[in-house]
Amino acid sequence: MAIQARNKRRAEFSMASMSDLVFLLLIFFMLTSTLVAPNAVKLLLPSSDSKTLAKPATVTVYIDERMAYYVDGKPVDGLSLGRELALVLQGQGDASVVLRADKTVAVQYVVTVIDAVNSVNRLYKTKHKVILATQPASSHE
Repeated sequence: MAIQARNKRRAEFSMASMSDLVFLLLIFFMLTSTLVAPNAVKLLLPSSDSKTLAKPATVTVYIDERMAYYVDGKPVDGLSLGRELALVLQGQGDASVVLRADKTVAVQYVVTVIDAVNSVNRLYKTKHKVILATQPASSHE
């Protein structure tokens, strides 16, 4: 006589709770990613067909349409630009500096940033590079 158990064990897994969790996580990350502003300073970048890929930037320098300088989003005047860059780049030998200048900015302001990075390079015997950020040529007006 065979004895059978009343409650048979089932080897099933319900995906309903897992899919709910995945959708909640998806909504959470979508909402939080829109709150993060990658470029704190709004600029109209010049357009270019060139593509230079560099390692992730150590520091970003912004020049807005009012010719104001920002180092990683922090306002800096033109006289203390070199000192601020030296503080941010301290201990790094070959970091890249991304220059995001509004397309209405005069070339002299761009050259001021390049000169500040070059003075840091001479002073600390480093090899920091300046990369001018542009937008793709197909997306300009």
